Amino acid sequence: MKIANLELENNIFLAPMAGVTDRSFRVICKQMGVGLLFTEMVSINGLYYDDDKTEELMTIDRDERPTALQIFGADPVVFKKVIEEKLNRNDSFEILDINMGCPAPKIVKNGYGSALMKDLKRVSEIVKTAVRASDKPVTIKIRKGWDDESINAVEVAKAIEAEGASALTIHGRTREEFYSGVADWDIIREVKQSVSIPVIGNGDIFKPEDISKMIEYTGCDGVMIGRGARGNPWIFKMGNELLASGNYREPLPDEKIDMSVKHFELLIENKGEVLATREIRKHVAWYLKGLRGSAEIKDKINKTRSKEDIYDILCNYRNQLNLTM
Repeated sequence: MKIANLELENNIFLAPMAGVTDRSFRVICKQMGVGLLFTEMVSINGLYYDDDKTEELMTIDRDERPTALQIFGADPVVFKKVIEEKLNRNDSFEILDINMGCPAPKIVKNGYGSALMKDLKRVSEIVKTAVRASDKPVTIKIRKGWDDESINAVEVAKAIEAEGASALTIHGRTREEFYSGVADWDIIREVKQSVSIPVIGNGDIFKPEDISKMIEYTGCDGVMIGRGARGNPWIFKMGNELLASGNYREPLPDEKIDMSVKHFELLIENKGEVLATREIRKHVAWYLKGLRGSAEIKDKINKTRSKEDIYDILCNYRNQLNLTM
């Protein structure tokens, strides 16, 4: 798959997820064969005002390239200034992605994310400004619409293409749906049929078969995986195997536990022991979901603040599973 002049290894991508797709997780997904990684959302206003936490979100490891930096905001003037003065000087990412699909209340209340779906004129202004200012390809992420009474993804997609964006991602839900119900793949197909730039489908990809089904049903050029990758970075490897050969191998329990340990080590390296011992808790819950006795293990890890204890808990759990298999 190509986006502008960027040739990608495959068309299975990792979606940006706040608090999940940090450097540690992105490196793991890269090793599992993801075609393109997206950072957590970065505030364009935070960059404008040199916010330290915002700058930290932009730290990209050389082992995770190619990467798309995802930004959000609503002021075309700020987009222009930040892109020209800061982002064009940054060589750590290959694509500049603008979020116009995030449904979070704290985002939309300020007119960002999926709130932009209600303002086609501003969408066009932002895309036009970003494309002209950026020396990297600009891509956009949108949703089906704001609500069921204002489904306008096709209209928005056409405007995005007209202003020079190199690709777009569409999540098959409205803002009002958040992540409830079932993603509408029909709207993804409609968007794909309405524009000539690459279209990436997003929504309800939880197993490798979903990847092939979405591509076949919608005709989309690529697939973006969000929640389906939490605790399951193997989905990229399995998806590529399925598309290439029609078969794939699922990870064994040992591999899931080992990946938990590896993820913990990367978190310690990138964020320090204190933060890592807190953040690994949710990842362990995702990695071990469905394994025998995992509820007790998750409970133990949630109660400890010791790096050594977490290692011991996971190591002992691995040994116990091996003895009972």
